[in-house]
Amino acid sequence: MTTAPATTDRPADTRPVRPGAVARRRIATRVATGLGVMWAAATVAYVVLHSMPGKIEDILLGDQTYPGAQEAVAADWGLDRPPLVQYLDYLGRLLHGDLGTSYAMRQPVAAIVGDQLWPTAQLTLLSAVLALILALSVAIATAGRARPLRAVASLAELVATSTPVYWLGILLLMVFSFELGWFPVTADRGAASLVLPAVTLGLPMAGLLSQVLREALESTLEQPFITTVRARGVGETLVRLRHALAHALPPVINLGGWMIGNLLGGAVITETVFGRPGLGAVTLTAVTNKDVPVVLAVVLLAAFAYVVISTLVDIVNLLIDPRLRTR
Repeated sequence: MTTAPATTDRPADTRPVRPGAVARRRIATRVATGLGVMWAAATVAYVVLHSMPGKIEDILLGDQTYPGAQEAVAADWGLDRPPLVQYLDYLGRLLHGDLGTSYAMRQPVAAIVGDQLWPTAQLTLLSAVLALILALSVAIATAGRARPLRAVASLAELVATSTPVYWLGILLLMVFSFELGWFPVTADRGAASLVLPAVTLGLPMAGLLSQVLREALESTLEQPFITTVRARGVGETLVRLRHALAHALPPVINLGGWMIGNLLGGAVITETVFGRPGLGAVTLTAVTNKDVPVVLAVVLLAAFAYVVISTLVDIVNLLIDPRLRTR
């Protein structure tokens, strides 16, 4: 008689997932994705700008016209090489931190962008802080309150979100600068000159964030654990700030990160309306003059800002929601 060999079932892997390893894997994935986004942004901008009508040699020559001028300029700037070679050379210079030389201003692009970066960063950061403060204040004050109050808040948020940035900027200038004289017309004269541009750029963002946060808060306030907290005698303000807000923040953080990453585009328009120094004027001049290195540098800067902010949003979500650290 033969007996069948005993089969032993291998026990399932019940080892606990280490939260730190999951977090590191998510961050590494985000960084790798971010590098891909930057490469794609640089490539698309490079192809589009080099496909525009006209020759870069004509821009470099300006009013100079003499026989063989185009050929000489093309050879001097490496524009006579095959497009693929120029593209690979461009990527190689980027890896070494070289953004090239401006075709129009004949200066290093890094110096041109660096000189105008801080004014734009000031405007962007102040606008983001203002938008977050307004959104938090309005949403916490109106979530779950009487219907007329929420209706007024919703109408104000809809108007703020729907108003074009350039139109809002002109309106604020007319009222608070030309009529009332509270703020300077020229937006490069101290801290007061930052107020109207920051409000112009931050109000649409505040309107959208407030809508999302209020909906998330109202949904959280109906959860059973909130009823338990209230049964313990905790005040309504503390319930909202300490218990409900933490659970309502993840969707707002995700949306806010995406919107902050897009503030650079709005900053370009706002700086143009208010006559502020910054990347707005540089970008407008570079696009008009087909100054490819400067435009590519601004595109890369916007992509880099988006990648950094998206990574920070992922890290904040990991800190807020422990469930994400075990997936």
